[in-house]
Amino acid sequence: MADRRTFIGIGAAAVLALVTGCTGGATEEGPADFSGEVTGAITVLTNRTDLATTALPEYAKKFAAKYPGTTVTFEPVTNYEGDVTTQLSSGEYGDVLLIPNTVAVDQLGQFFEPLGTTADLKAKYRFVDEKAYDGQVYGLSIGGVANGFVVNTKVWAQAGITAPPKTPEEFVAGLSLIDTKTPAIPFYTNYKDGWPLSFWNSQRAIFAKADANETFPADASPWQPGKVQYVTDGLLFDIVKNKLTEPDPLTTNWEGSKPMLGTGKVASMLLGSWAIPQMKDAATAAGANPDDIAFWPFPWQTGGKFHTRIEGDYKAAVSKTSENKATAKAWLEWFVNESGFSADQQAIPPAIGQELPAALEDFQATGVELMELPAAAANSGKEDQIIKSSEIDLAGNIYRQKLVDIARGAAKGDKESYFAELNKRWGEAQSQVMK
Repeated sequence: MADRRTFIGIGAAAVLALVTGCTGGATEEGPADFSGEVTGAITVLTNRTDLATTALPEYAKKFAAKYPGTTVTFEPVTNYEGDVTTQLSSGEYGDVLLIPNTVAVDQLGQFFEPLGTTADLKAKYRFVDEKAYDGQVYGLSIGGVANGFVVNTKVWAQAGITAPPKTPEEFVAGLSLIDTKTPAIPFYTNYKDGWPLSFWNSQRAIFAKADANETFPADASPWQPGKVQYVTDGLLFDIVKNKLTEPDPLTTNWEGSKPMLGTGKVASMLLGSWAIPQMKDAATAAGANPDDIAFWPFPWQTGGKFHTRIEGDYKAAVSKTSENKATAKAWLEWFVNESGFSADQQAIPPAIGQELPAALEDFQATGVELMELPAAAANSGKEDQIIKSSEIDLAGNIYRQKLVDIARGAAKGDKESYFAELNKRWGEAQSQVMK
């Protein structure tokens, strides 16, 4: 598959328990000695199965030109979250890998080598505190993303809408116009693949609060009116309830959805900005106009302005069990700083000072403010603990699949009853974690 991200496909609590209980050969020894000679072979685990035999080996050739005597082998993993979590428990997980979302921040030192202090690396890179703990950084982003809606502007224009809606109500109304005035599916959930539903959890910047990650675990009831989970999950519920999505969510298909959006058979999806080039490529391949594909902010304004969270995509790390850590770290730093991968993928460059891709410059032209939300400090790790205890997989897909089922009438309940259940489960777990 060609997605930049793959999210957990089983219960978050179950996977976190697996990682916690089965640390394999991982230890929390002191920092690694990266001072050895940069030579020899390393294995890099990747979720980019679409690039493993094409673009990635070309990067390896460039790396070998700078560091003669090195060999980089790529191990593509289709079910990245599940399979690599299992590999972590065995102690065999390559030399460089993307940190699975299943690893809680307080577990990072069990599996990965610290790359430097948060204070030092913040001067060089964006997103460093997203995989940091106790002042140490364990992973560097391979490219940043903004969050919002990938849309086919031609379809929206056919419905009379040429600018991003400013409220959830305006967005639903726009989808309704698409439903009545065009043959397109207004919104595509990607319910069956599951992981795209996690992007509803990436909208935490819409209220323009820089401390959102710090205050979120301190809130015992995030699904109350006026709060971010109510707004975001509520919009998803309303879209489905109003029958503005694909007829049968059980048969959605991620790869198949890309040419559907590219050619205007689908009008909108909530994803990361990494999806823009994929949708444009799908449009081109199908003979449609790639310029019809654009990126719009979440329909909420604070202070008269849209805000969107920018965050690092998967963070690459050096394995604690690597036997060639000097070459592993050299590859990681070269890939982030010199390979050009983030530019090739139209991603936000993790190295500070490099230019934003063209697609995001167009996105900024909508009047949206890009916000990087610092990781929680005083409440570091608390959100993961609440997620585990409550079994509400905020960064997953299970509870939102149930939300979709309720909205489409395939499960009992309504928006208010389900949000009350979520608040109860979250609140009970939160009271124990935060006491």
